[in-house]
Amino acid sequence: AGMAGAFLMEIRRATQSALLVIRYAAAELPSAPVEVSVCADSLEVRSGGSCDAAVLPPGVSLAPSSCRGLRRLSGDGLHLRVRLRRPPPAADVVFTLRESLKPDKNYIFYCQSCGDIAVNDRKFLRVLPLPGENWSDLVEEWCCHPDPFARRTLHPQHGDCFVGDTFFLLNSRNESHVPESPMCCSEKSKENTRVICKRCKTMLGETVSSGTIKYYVTEVIIQSAEGSFSPIPRSQFVQSIVAQCLLELSSAKSTFRFTIKGDNGKTYILIWLLNSDTLLIESLGSSSSHSDFTLFGDILTPSSGPVGTWNALKVLYQPCTQCRNKELADAWDDDMGVHPLKFPSETCLELLLILGLSTTSLPPSLQCMNSFQV
Repeated sequence: AGMAGAFLMEIRRATQSALLVIRYAAAELPSAPVEVSVCADSLEVRSGGSCDAAVLPPGVSLAPSSCRGLRRLSGDGLHLRVRLRRPPPAADVVFTLRESLKPDKNYIFYCQSCGDIAVNDRKFLRVLPLPGENWSDLVEEWCCHPDPFARRTLHPQHGDCFVGDTFFLLNSRNESHVPESPMCCSEKSKENTRVICKRCKTMLGETVSSGTIKYYVTEVIIQSAEGSFSPIPRSQFVQSIVAQCLLELSSAKSTFRFTIKGDNGKTYILIWLLNSDTLLIESLGSSSSHSDFTLFGDILTPSSGPVGTWNALKVLYQPCTQCRNKELADAWDDDMGVHPLKFPSETCLELLLILGLSTTSLPPSLQCMNSFQV
């Protein structure tokens, strides 16, 4: 049978429309005619006496009479567009980083990579949001007198937790894994300010003063002291946290372009958020070649069934490593409409790899938009 039995459906909640791609491996083009049947709750493909069928997830109902634009693209498979009978299930509620911590509750900060405890049983009396990283540049527009905040920094006191776009600021209070303050503050070396996990040596954050630590949201899992540590695969965690940051900032500030910067000051990725209402449905089918096409192969396991469903953000991006896209990156740095997001440099490279794997797993015709990768 030439049919790989795999499909990818990209649903837009806002328009209640879907793009359906029924996929073929390059060497599996069918010699017999292909018959595609679209039902309200299932898909069926017949070719040369074989039949592959897939049942759609609950809550996803198609309008078969709305099918249009059927075409075959080399290397992709069959494409068609279809409308939905009713709105698909709403996206899971996304909790903001500020809502993940509450005053007067005890929390434990775990290293996301290995589960070692970074901050043990800490109660915060105040959990306060920090202004954006470029807030001081705007003070002149707010004040008619000399800047009252000049050369003053915001440092959490005992019992405080300050929440930034990509980090938490805590009072260090003699954390055992933090370098001694003389080394942190008197030395200029960036290496001496890094906060390292005692067990796996992953960078968790950095010291910003003798009494303040910055923990990056991509490196720690925060859970109530009454609970227990629940490990999350690294790729899933990074995707989830970065998507949450993009969604929060785009909603709060109506900004959709972001620069991903490392703790070394270098720009690694330019990201343009295209939409946040996407529902992805993927079936692996029965072909041995389906691994070439799997968009989320690391989390689509037999226990989750043959069809996987994910809420997703669709982004355009440009890598900036090895001096690529330098002119565009410089232009974005000078643009007030672009928001910078800072993560550990190693995490920026992880994110770039995740984006690249996502791109290459898409059908070739969907991998690029203008000069950006999807």
